[in-house]
Amino acid sequence: MKYDFIVVGHGLAGAILSYTLRKRGHRVLVIDEPRASGASRVAAGLLNPIAGKRFAKSWLADDFIPAADAFYDELEVHFGRELFIHKPIYKIFSTIEEQNNWMAKSASEGWNDFILATHTKSISNPSIQDPYGGVMIGRGGNLLVEDMLDLLTEELLARELLLPERFEMNKLELTTNGVRYKEVEAGHLVFCEGFQVVNNPYFKWLPIQPTKGEVLEVQAENFNPECIYNKAVYVVPVGGGRFKIGATYNWRQPDEQPSPEGQQELSERFSQITSQHFSMINHQAGIRPAVRDRKPLAGRHPQYPQLSVFNGMGSKGVQMAPHLAQQFAAALAGEGDVMPDIRISRYLSLYYDYIKHQNYQP
Repeated sequence: MKYDFIVVGHGLAGAILSYTLRKRGHRVLVIDEPRASGASRVAAGLLNPIAGKRFAKSWLADDFIPAADAFYDELEVHFGRELFIHKPIYKIFSTIEEQNNWMAKSASEGWNDFILATHTKSISNPSIQDPYGGVMIGRGGNLLVEDMLDLLTEELLARELLLPERFEMNKLELTTNGVRYKEVEAGHLVFCEGFQVVNNPYFKWLPIQPTKGEVLEVQAENFNPECIYNKAVYVVPVGGGRFKIGATYNWRQPDEQPSPEGQQELSERFSQITSQHFSMINHQAGIRPAVRDRKPLAGRHPQYPQLSVFNGMGSKGVQMAPHLAQQFAAALAGEGDVMPDIRISRYLSLYYDYIKHQNYQP
């Protein structure tokens, strides 16, 4: 069987890229081993235009968010299902200094599209602990990632475009016209493996840091579900009085096992947002593919141009992947290139060091 592309991995990045390639008319085969604990399936799918304690606008938010809105709207029409939940995000000030910093920053231009209101004192909701107030952020929300992945998986299976199995690297053969994998041929192969790229002999030189993230799902009947909350952790309503709380960042123990320490940290953080009683329903962990400079990775292998990587979205995949997948799909078709900030060529020195010291033989 002959395909234009093989995409290895069907987490958030792989699913969005493979769908984008198919929409462009390419014949795509996806290879992915189903895993309930994958980072994409654990995540709450948060899209937040304002990032961090410094209240900075997220990187390229003006480009990423319109593309994300359009992509998820299209998917909802395609499947006839709601997949992206638009909700304001209440970013709570931790200190008066944070409030002052925000007031100074918000005077600059470029925020009007994202800020609904600034509260310099508590919003007087008895379930929220916000003595210094906070910022109500618009154009945010959360993607139902697991639902989206399930729908796309079912579609691929129905069209016989998915091999639900573990990719076996020793079965990959590079040819003059592309690649061969077992009985399948393709003009190009894209690895979208998440943190597993650290074991990929073609791309393990890239500076991916596997980073464990833990998420709690709790029941809190008297907690307001009308918005998402953010104060050191996010709190995302998922319906029926349930909320997802996350996420931790742990690069020292990159395993997928929930830990007592993670549970305690998330519970304590949630208790700083609300005084309401809550009970734990579920506790999950996944591993994100974090990059040294916090920018994604996309591009062809420097020696084997029939191989590419699309990876490193970290915790911002819901926001970034639709726009970057459009760019990368066009680049793979010979229509320009991806933005310089995400090209893997920025790490070519690491590749040359790798082949020099490791007797590079994939």
